[in-house]
Amino acid sequence: MKAAIVSAAGEQPVYGDFPEPHADEQHVIVSVKAAAVSQLAKARASGKHYSATTQYPFITGIDGTGTLSNGDPVYFVAFDAPWGSMAERTVVPAVAVVPLPASLDPVLAAAIANPGMSSWAALTRRAQLQPGETVLINGATGTSGGLAVRIAQHLGAGKIIATGRNRDVLDQLRAQGADITLTLDELPGALPALMREGIDIVLDYLWGQSALDIMQAAVAGEEKVVRFVQIGSLSGQEITLHSKLLRSSGLTLMGSGLGSVSNADLIACISEMLNAAAESDFSIAFQMRPLSEVAQAWQEDDSRSRTVFTL
Repeated sequence: MKAAIVSAAGEQPVYGDFPEPHADEQHVIVSVKAAAVSQLAKARASGKHYSATTQYPFITGIDGTGTLSNGDPVYFVAFDAPWGSMAERTVVPAVAVVPLPASLDPVLAAAIANPGMSSWAALTRRAQLQPGETVLINGATGTSGGLAVRIAQHLGAGKIIATGRNRDVLDQLRAQGADITLTLDELPGALPALMREGIDIVLDYLWGQSALDIMQAAVAGEEKVVRFVQIGSLSGQEITLHSKLLRSSGLTLMGSGLGSVSNADLIACISEMLNAAAESDFSIAFQMRPLSEVAQAWQEDDSRSRTVFTL
């Protein structure tokens, strides 16, 4: 069968032939319809993510949509090397498959699953959002952060503050549920007043200086509890964090992702989010490419438009 194959560490995937998968009683074969490129998929393919495999060759891709042998449409997660999602067929644990709502386009579902899961899991499993709470989304001008605005609104946030680099995109987010929008340059000056008014949850897609600014402002709020959920690191992997930030305030710092949320919960989050997407507008910008063009299209994905390979 045809697949997107990584043959050695550091190599990009190429389109080629791979052996057919076979399933035992704990696994199922999925005929793949669509699989999206994500930062996680790229990091695992390059070997740079903490969950990456050292088994080569392998099929790249971590999730997708397709059909079972009986024709039922499903979303699936494919973490077990060498069987990734970017292939004509793949084999996955039966517990890693969830039904796809009939009214939800399978290509759109593949596009939104990973970015939608990032905020759904953070809000429902980690921060445990309560109706009416205020949520600050740091890095809302990317695909995941922008979708987080609509998901926070859907889940009952009372006020949503969105930050990012692109003012034009921030202005668009006002129509999608953001109550306050701030560029990263505007953020430090606005934080003291925002903390006095009350921020309950921070979803951080950036890390770096803006994350540190937010945590320092949270300390100034003294006993006020701020649940800071770290999701992405587009502004850098490391910051210098003074110990007093955690000792002298109600700041609660946690992560959300593989490891901090169980695989079962992550799959449940995606199922919940996809069912919500069948009723709400969780659409994002994406472009479809045939899997045969994986070598050319692998680097085309950016933070504002997702590449979805179709079969």
